[in-house]
Amino acid sequence: MLTADNFADKINQAIANIQYPANPAGLYQPIKYTLEGGGKRLRPLLLLAACDAVSGDCNIAINQALAIEIFHNFTLLHDDVMDNADIRRGRPTVHRRWNNNTAILSGDAMLTMATQFLAKNAGDKLEKILDIFNTTAMEIYEGQQYDVDFENIRSVTVDEYIMMIKLKTSVLLGCACKIGAHMGNAPEQLASMLYDYGVKLGLAFQLRDDYLDAYGDPLTFGKEIGGDIVNNKKTWLLINALNEDTTGRLEKALEQSNSRGEKIAEVKAVFESLDLPRRCVELINKYVADAIEIIRESALNDDAKDFFTNIALSTIERTH
Repeated sequence: MLTADNFADKINQAIANIQYPANPAGLYQPIKYTLEGGGKRLRPLLLLAACDAVSGDCNIAINQALAIEIFHNFTLLHDDVMDNADIRRGRPTVHRRWNNNTAILSGDAMLTMATQFLAKNAGDKLEKILDIFNTTAMEIYEGQQYDVDFENIRSVTVDEYIMMIKLKTSVLLGCACKIGAHMGNAPEQLASMLYDYGVKLGLAFQLRDDYLDAYGDPLTFGKEIGGDIVNNKKTWLLINALNEDTTGRLEKALEQSNSRGEKIAEVKAVFESLDLPRRCVELINKYVADAIEIIRESALNDDAKDFFTNIALSTIERTH
């Protein structure tokens, strides 16, 4: 089985080979800017790895891997507009470098590009993978709406939050694994186990994002630290703090508008008083362990099991 670096190289080369029409430049330049901006490439990597693990040839699924990466980036363009975010992967977001209308329209074009690549060379797998893709897309939109709704709800529960991040983030990792498995002719049971692995991995991944937004290094995280705190965004850390703080200190800190730095520092102090950073890491480790257990029980060979286990373990220590 290939290494993660091998898969990433194939994805980056495929992205570099995308041919964009010259005009209208205002539509295609932001797409090129976005896709060449780097990123973890985790979703297409999982798709290629799943295909490789069950068939021994990931090249048959390269177009579907591109589809997943383009779709993921489409959601980020619109997400950044909705969150009014300034920085993505260490660079200005599309709506900051251009404008909101450009980010929306180029994002729309990326969604169509994703479906075009998904169908390319899919053969008799098209109906199945299109159903998986479309189901996942609708779940992601639902998750995004819940995320927006939660901004105005004081009493969001942890279970509601986990449901939201499963829809918004995790299902796309599961989708990538399952599409890759089907492209490699995997049995339905194995494809479903790989989907479940991706979902558990996605939960760990999003919780790690929550943690890094408060406690990451801005030089490696690629976004401003504390953005979720400044925007009173309902993360695992904030929801637990709202439910557990009895001193009134958190409510006062959230209303702090004089200084971004002071607000971040005060909210983090509340997090730490409740031992939330350690508890968040503990939950991340649990979801990683769940993902690994699914892989261990699967019919994959030992080489593939090691690959997916190492991918899960890397989530625990990732810095971006």
